[in-house]
Amino acid sequence: MRRTLLVLIVLAGVLTVARAEPVVRRDPGPEHLAVGEPARAGALTGYRIRSSALETAGGPEVSRPGFDTTGWAAVPARSTVFGGLLGTGAYPDPFYSTNMAAVDPAAFAVPWWFRSDFTVDPATGEHTFVEVTGVVSRADVWVNGTRVGTVVGMYPICEFDLTALVLPGTNTIAFQVRPNDPGRDLTTGWIDWNPAPPDNNMGLVGDVTIRRSGPVALRGARVLTRLAEPEPDTADLTARVEARNDSGSPVVATLTGYAGPAALHATVALAPHETRTVTFRRSVVHRPRVWWPVGMGRQPRYELMVEAGVAGRYSDRALDRFGVRRVTSRVDADDIRHYAVNGRPVVIRGAGWSPDLFLREDPARLAEQLASAVDLGLNTLRLEGRLGNDDLYERADRLGLLVLPGWECCGRWEDPDSWGEEDHAVARASMAGVAARLRNHPSVLSFLIGSDEAPPERVEEEYLSALRALDWPTPVLSSASGLAGPRTGSPGLKMTGPYDWVPPGYWYDKRDGGAFGLNAETSAGAALPSMDSLRRMLSPEELERLWREPDAPVYRSGTLDFADLRIFNAALAGRYGPPTGLADYVAKAHLAQFEATRAQFEAYARNSADASRPATGQIYWNLTSGWPSVHWQLFDNSLDPTAGYYAVKRSNEPLHVQYSYDDRSVVLIRRGNREVEGLTVRAELFAPDGRPLGDRTFDDVTAGAGNRGGVVGVTRVGTVPVPEGGGAYLLRLIATDAKGRERSRNVYWLSTGADVLDRAATSYVNTPTTAYADLTGLAAMPPAELAATFSERPVDGGTVTTVTVRNTSSVPALQVEARLVGADGQPVLPARWDDNLVSLWPGESVTLTATHHARSLTAVRVEGWNVAPRPVG
Repeated sequence: MRRTLLVLIVLAGVLTVARAEPVVRRDPGPEHLAVGEPARAGALTGYRIRSSALETAGGPEVSRPGFDTTGWAAVPARSTVFGGLLGTGAYPDPFYSTNMAAVDPAAFAVPWWFRSDFTVDPATGEHTFVEVTGVVSRADVWVNGTRVGTVVGMYPICEFDLTALVLPGTNTIAFQVRPNDPGRDLTTGWIDWNPAPPDNNMGLVGDVTIRRSGPVALRGARVLTRLAEPEPDTADLTARVEARNDSGSPVVATLTGYAGPAALHATVALAPHETRTVTFRRSVVHRPRVWWPVGMGRQPRYELMVEAGVAGRYSDRALDRFGVRRVTSRVDADDIRHYAVNGRPVVIRGAGWSPDLFLREDPARLAEQLASAVDLGLNTLRLEGRLGNDDLYERADRLGLLVLPGWECCGRWEDPDSWGEEDHAVARASMAGVAARLRNHPSVLSFLIGSDEAPPERVEEEYLSALRALDWPTPVLSSASGLAGPRTGSPGLKMTGPYDWVPPGYWYDKRDGGAFGLNAETSAGAALPSMDSLRRMLSPEELERLWREPDAPVYRSGTLDFADLRIFNAALAGRYGPPTGLADYVAKAHLAQFEATRAQFEAYARNSADASRPATGQIYWNLTSGWPSVHWQLFDNSLDPTAGYYAVKRSNEPLHVQYSYDDRSVVLIRRGNREVEGLTVRAELFAPDGRPLGDRTFDDVTAGAGNRGGVVGVTRVGTVPVPEGGGAYLLRLIATDAKGRERSRNVYWLSTGADVLDRAATSYVNTPTTAYADLTGLAAMPPAELAATFSERPVDGGTVTTVTVRNTSSVPALQVEARLVGADGQPVLPARWDDNLVSLWPGESVTLTATHHARSLTAVRVEGWNVAPRPVG
């Protein structure tokens, strides 16, 4: 929760004031909000909404207390129109089949009213304000029959003085929200990620907060931190706050408080209606509690509190948290950006963020999503537009997840040549609003003021000026694509794709999207969810078309260049053989997704320690999807992991043995600052039916240490030969320690013939493949038989289910997955497994553990590439 300085567009008499102390968000609903004594604040918890096409009354009437809202829909705070209406059952499930495409967008081509009541007691405070954020796209604001101004844009922070308007008892605020057009408005759109929602996310998606204060209000409290180098053993802390005199008389305010261990005290004289920035005396803290990214240390934060008193009476209070950390970066001679936190190098292991398509919020769901990112071994999330509310950053701070926010591509944000003066004003106010909200969050790594394009000089300077004025503490990058800014210079990033399927071997070359530099967004595209999810989201007819018509458009894919799966489907048929049915198609898709995603992360890890043109990071595109999708996700909209999820999780284990597609090398990756000695690495080759084809053993291997920031230790162990003959084969890698304990296992399905890339035809979409590796032999793997048992025990308000699986047959069982099934026959979600999609050789067993919130299960289902689905229990 943030305190921030107001940056306001002056439109139609809007008053320039400031933002006050943070509030805890309440449960959704149209409840009546009551705000009392000075320095108290409350966010509206819900609204009644109605289309202006159905409501003939205007603002003077709608915003009067007692106005009849019979027939209006009740929606929670932070709602879009369509998202709010979904909660009332007004539309069929838009996440099934093509239901959303059937919604008439004409209903959202007119303004909509958002209305709410609140209560204040004028006797308990001298001044009342309303702060408005998250308007998509613009809104006229009415209070008690009077229009108080207009808010334009999703990201500015606007506040209006209501002191002369509020009444004892019930007061009413109403917003006439205008339709959103991402091509016209500096708000948000979905580009090619998925079809746009019918309302283009029009609504109030941020907090609307009623604030009370005495004669002096405090806004924008922040702490500037400077850590000693090279070791962060001391920290300089400088606190600042805006003090504003809202009275018509001169005042002298006494400011007191604390910034962590540092006491704060200052006296400031303010003329009538004057605002001044108060800078408190710098404090030096020895042995500070330093905030570290996940995997590098702990995530402590300090409390920040400033109180204002006038003539011995309490006037206002500012509260926040801050972390002590230092982010630095440099661009090397090869135009590659390197990040460091608190002086230690950090390799970015990240993924792109996608909120709910209708921008609905669910704290429990958000917690699961971010916990999944940590479970995957990731350390960064990139937000391209749709920058989220404070909850996201608060949770990222606690988890140690770095956040890389920035403006989105392709809409109004990247068309500055067509901007008018209002657009420039909105852009400046947006930058200031975002900076004010995010500057105290230690999780924020940088801000990207451009995505696919870098802003021109005027716009860049407007952004930079706003950031400087608000003491922005981290690097500012001109673009995600590598385009330099006139003042910021080269961002040292690349955004070369691919976004659609490429073979595993693609990632190892240091060209295009391969493993070098810092890739701001990239993946192999298609990411089919589980069969359970597919059956929930697609009609029977769509399921049939999915495998029978490989070139057909897929509504559940992206749009524009990503509106179908033809590239992926051609590779699937060319490498694994044409699908023989839906189950065969999905199984092959999961194999392809696993190997492609694993190769991407393994290649970037291997090349991260190179002296020349190292891989300093990647943002996998994406972590999840805003709706049920077959594209760009590591777990789907229902929080069900895809095959790629387990590929990433395994690739990021602390000690990891892996195979390189380019030179057939076996490599040990060590994430941790201690080397591991006395390892034995065994590489075994098998025919698909399990017949041995050869093996190599590497003894007394030491896995060199990396550091805890993602700079890994890379140890090249040896090479693996290609077996004689042709077609598909299996490679099993196992690393054991000096006591014979298995430390890492990795199983590959490979071909004696490699995929052939047409590099000359490379586009941002992908690099085409002209000849496919032959993996068709996998289809002939004999069926494997498994024995399985499971048990359950309660833990910390949830349940831990332990599943033991043993291969009782004479052939390998490839990519075995355990799934939890509830009493309704549906999968239990979310469920966090310690591992999954494992391969077992004859006689081998594995114990898998899942943590979840289901109280009881009907069964565990076990299945695999050559294992028929069967229930256990």
